[in-house]
Amino acid sequence: MSGRVLIAAGSDSGGGAGIQADIKTVTALGGYAATAVTALTAQNTTGVHGVYDVPAEFVARQMRVVLDDIGADAVKTGMLHRRETIEAVVGVLRGRAAALPLVVDPVMYAKGGAALLDDEARAPLIELMLPLARVVTPNLPEASRLAGMEIGGEDDMRRAGERILDLGPRAALVKGGHGEGPEVVDLLVERGGVRRFCGPRIATRHTHGTGCTLASAIAAGLAQGLDAARARRYVAAAIAAAPGLGAGHGPLGHGRALAAAEPAA
Repeated sequence: MSGRVLIAAGSDSGGGAGIQADIKTVTALGGYAATAVTALTAQNTTGVHGVYDVPAEFVARQMRVVLDDIGADAVKTGMLHRRETIEAVVGVLRGRAAALPLVVDPVMYAKGGAALLDDEARAPLIELMLPLARVVTPNLPEASRLAGMEIGGEDDMRRAGERILDLGPRAALVKGGHGEGPEVVDLLVERGGVRRFCGPRIATRHTHGTGCTLASAIAAGLAQGLDAARARRYVAAAIAAAPGLGAGHGPLGHGRALAAAEPAA
């Protein structure tokens, strides 16, 4: 199964999140991953220890040369960090990829709490990027910031998703991983209704990169003509297959998860 996904996101030197998780995910799901690196992070399972931004014009150049030669069937964005980077990425999307489905992972914070989006970048993320998105994939803290409301239970998740739709994307997948309880509930909110995904919460500290992984799995699915259900199964399987690395929030088992993610025959 093919499907070309162009990913604009930051690099995680620990390999658990960011571009590294994106490439592993798209590859494991049978797609082809091309990348535009937006920032370098000095990062491991204990946290983010430094960020070095790639110049915005060079981010745009990476995207343009890939689109001009290899092409893409879907685009996924992750850590964009700065206003200039968001504006550069939006410029390329509008000019050369307007017809492609775009998955926006609105990366605001790392798993350990470090800020990965400048304060002045929030407005262009909302005003310029979200209206281009086929789907945006906020976790609960990100959905709360985007929707401008506190989120408690599922009713709040649905209302937050509806508010996010008013910002322009065609769909909002509000993820419940930061919630509590024995089950994880995600809500895919669209104009035509709400689709509920539910699964058991896995008791583990090895969840670094789950947001990147899910968004990339969705992008791979869009590139291949599939929906979000496989993406969610893949993430759950990758968490269960985590190799147990590091002293903090460990990475997922991307390469060992595909068989468990596929539906039974």
